[in-house]
Amino acid sequence: MKEKEMKMDRISDMATAVFFAKQGQLFDEPVAETEEEAREFLEDCLAVVVPSIAQVRKYLDESGMDVTGLTDEEVADAAEVFALPDGTFLIVEG
Repeated sequence: MKEKEMKMDRISDMATAVFFAKQGQLFDEPVAETEEEAREFLEDCLAVVVPSIAQVRKYLDESGMDVTGLTDEEVADAAEVFALPDGTFLIVEG
């Protein structure tokens, strides 16, 4: 999958809300104090939403993380990965 196909033109409200609520899983201190700041942060760091855990694995592998031997659950539990209610995954590089 080409990188531009994985990037969203605009981060969804759902992805923003999940990241805002769970930003502590990736960062020691909050990077956003409002959902609007969270959206701006996600857009600035070029966060991506991918449709499946297989695509999360591929993205992380292409980003240099060794995911060989990790279960899908371990990949999904990576600090950079936020599961979204619709079954997709938000990936935020910290």
